[in-house]
Amino acid sequence: MFDFSGTLLCVESIAHWLDAVLAETEVGLSGDEFAHTVERLTYHGAMPGGPNPQRVPARLERLWAERDLDAERHHAAYTALIREAGVTDPVLVDALYARHMTPEAWHPYPDTARTLGELSRGGVSVAVVSNIGWDLRPVFRAHGLDRWVDVYALSFEVGVQKPDPGIFRFACERLGLAPAETLMVGDDRRADGGAEALGARVHFVDHLPVDQRPHGLLPVFGLLSDTA
Repeated sequence: MFDFSGTLLCVESIAHWLDAVLAETEVGLSGDEFAHTVERLTYHGAMPGGPNPQRVPARLERLWAERDLDAERHHAAYTALIREAGVTDPVLVDALYARHMTPEAWHPYPDTARTLGELSRGGVSVAVVSNIGWDLRPVFRAHGLDRWVDVYALSFEVGVQKPDPGIFRFACERLGLAPAETLMVGDDRRADGGAEALGARVHFVDHLPVDQRPHGLLPVFGLLSDTA
């Protein structure tokens, strides 16, 4: 079982996210305005898959905690944070939110295809278990990764979020495996660590830009050999 963001793929930088949307919408910002907006978007954690907010306004705390349970709450949470960052143009707000769901916004880690491909060829079933408010399957298809994924356990479809054991149980049932026969690979010790409650093994990777983590997934092969 693999997490999505920060494990198999990494989202673009906030600067690139903003720049791409400005170009698409033909909205211009001066150099100082651009740098300030990037700083504010980063502080408020306004980009899904990017850094978490430094502070969540009290009125948004519940929405933030439940953001991955359905598409409506996910959209509401992140567009609210974009506005908190000072982006008020509704066209720009909607374009920023929409951008993060495109394949262009996501980059597989250098060893993602190799890892998934070798696991599949070795007869190892693979599930993607993600806290997310939208369908990431098109991203996997666009990057040629979908052919190696047997099961998608997505919180907005399952109705529970990691670390709730229910989402890991769903993945195990769809894989036809007992939790003790599985390994959960993720970057979030709290969320992904929830698999341990069912008896699954857990391995953590560092959530880094793709050019800073070329071989983070390769230890998985050794861990699977240890359980063979």
